[in-house]
Amino acid sequence: MNKLLLGLILIGTIVSAQELYMPRNIKKAYANGTRDMSGKPGKNYWQNKGVYDVNVKVDAKTKMVSGSETIQYSNNSPDELKVLAIRFVNNVNKPQAPRAGFSSKDALTEGLKIKSFSINGEKYNINSDNWGTVEVVKLTKVIASKSKTEIKIEWEYPLAKQSGREGQIDPETFYVAYSFPRISVYDDYNGWDMLQHNGRQEFYNDFNDYSFAISAPKNFVVWSTGDFLNPDEVLQPEYQKRFKESLKSDKIIHVANESEMKSGKVTKQNEWNIWKFKANDIVDFCFALSNHYVWDASSVQLETKRASVQSAYNAGAKDFEKYTEWMRYNLKWFSENWPGVEYPFSTMTAVQGYADMEYPMMINDTSIPDDLQDARLTADHEIAHTYFPFYMGINETRYAYMDEGWATMLEYLIGIDENGKEAADQFMKNFRVKRWINDASTEQDQPIITMSSQLSGAGYGNNAYVKSALSYLALKDYLGDELFKKALHTYMDNWHGKHPIPWDYFNSMNSGSGKNLNWLFNNWFYTNNYIDLKLSDFRQLNNQLNLSIDNVGGFAIPFDVVLTYDDGTTEKVHFTPIVWEKDQKSTNLNIPVKKKIKSVNLDGGIFMDYTSDDNLKSL
Repeated sequence: MNKLLLGLILIGTIVSAQELYMPRNIKKAYANGTRDMSGKPGKNYWQNKGVYDVNVKVDAKTKMVSGSETIQYSNNSPDELKVLAIRFVNNVNKPQAPRAGFSSKDALTEGLKIKSFSINGEKYNINSDNWGTVEVVKLTKVIASKSKTEIKIEWEYPLAKQSGREGQIDPETFYVAYSFPRISVYDDYNGWDMLQHNGRQEFYNDFNDYSFAISAPKNFVVWSTGDFLNPDEVLQPEYQKRFKESLKSDKIIHVANESEMKSGKVTKQNEWNIWKFKANDIVDFCFALSNHYVWDASSVQLETKRASVQSAYNAGAKDFEKYTEWMRYNLKWFSENWPGVEYPFSTMTAVQGYADMEYPMMINDTSIPDDLQDARLTADHEIAHTYFPFYMGINETRYAYMDEGWATMLEYLIGIDENGKEAADQFMKNFRVKRWINDASTEQDQPIITMSSQLSGAGYGNNAYVKSALSYLALKDYLGDELFKKALHTYMDNWHGKHPIPWDYFNSMNSGSGKNLNWLFNNWFYTNNYIDLKLSDFRQLNNQLNLSIDNVGGFAIPFDVVLTYDDGTTEKVHFTPIVWEKDQKSTNLNIPVKKKIKSVNLDGGIFMDYTSDDNLKSL
């Protein structure tokens, strides 16, 4: 492509991208050059970073988590910082915290207690009794632009008795997530992220470096985000050997079974063992520990590395007995197919819990032993989150559809490979789409672009998961697999390790495809549309069939025209969303046919129709 033509395409992209509504604070970020209409980070893009050195202790008897951390914080912004915003998500469990839904007594705790706090050696008198999930610490000295600051914090908090995203899975198994006070995100479009966590929404964190030293009682094994640095110091020789063998084996290795875990043979018999893990450039860090969970492990060879996969679960959990093999398949499939980007981390560990929740290099899933297809798709979904929001630092709190929609799409695509298209379509319809399209309540038709933090209930869930996933699948159908993957990789390459927002997605896909896709983005993200086609008329004249179709619901969807002939044979003709590009309200289609038509039906497949009765007409 010559430079003049490329320039015209980019200019066209810039002009067309301005047609999409953009909030004033986002416009300002583009004007300041931190973001660019080409879809790339702007020439003035920046993001802050922390290097965390954390020592944490989990007392299995008192259920207290206590620790100390040193944070080397880089203020890469052009601004002087007069305050620090400190985030501690688990304060959502305090009785007085605002929450999006019901919380049982067993989920409530006293929350975080700050024992000491200092900045560059200066001690601050912090009373954290009335802290919420994010609080401001006023600084006695500003943090200068382009400077580094050292923050030290000592803290403790109780594990919730009821386990969800974190807490006590059982009296001797704990999922320890969001376990340390962290510096909230300071970004180029909002400044400090001061949104209080409400228990429903998800997360937004900087790409930080983490070194964790985790003190656990003897006989407790720790599974964690990051590279396991010291197996020789905490495991007895036979279990060191098995674990190390798993790092280079395709076989499923039972590192420790239930009886071995309970016998005291697995860990060194110190009163406390210190387990060390490290991970760089990640948006979160968590770990789990148990003295009786089964430990399985293996690894999988990817293009440039071998990645470890591990599972920790209650003996007899039929689905979790398969998790290690499933995860080997996940990492390779996602790397080689969709999104077609190599799994970026060194390990992936699944822990049997209650959250169905993703973390960098970890998932915390409910056991579903009586439905292995559902169990496997749960694992598929959570591991798909590796890319959105962890490979790219999505602001899930405000824009949940930027990660949940993609994970739902990837869950569907890998499900086709695992279970066949018919089963994958049925699962997508029954588990995802039906609950939205069959519910005509007003909150279901709010535009996807609506900030997730402003939504609740079904309106939140269906925007985040269902409608957004269908929008990505509609775009894939419109562009075709090859061009869609090219555009998707443009977006992912632009924003790997950075913080994209919806307009970065729109602009990256425009640039990556070389097309003006704003009509489709406007149709799916900015409207109150739903899915409802109507076959208003059809006429056959000799070997030509003419269809008149009304798009009552408004979404630009792909669909099949199913032709039934007088002789009982059928034929499907597929139409991509291109038929709606010039007119999103109606279209006329001409289809060549060789036999007399008996009936015509419009079938959207997983793009389920609200009133399907008017999709069928017969002569």
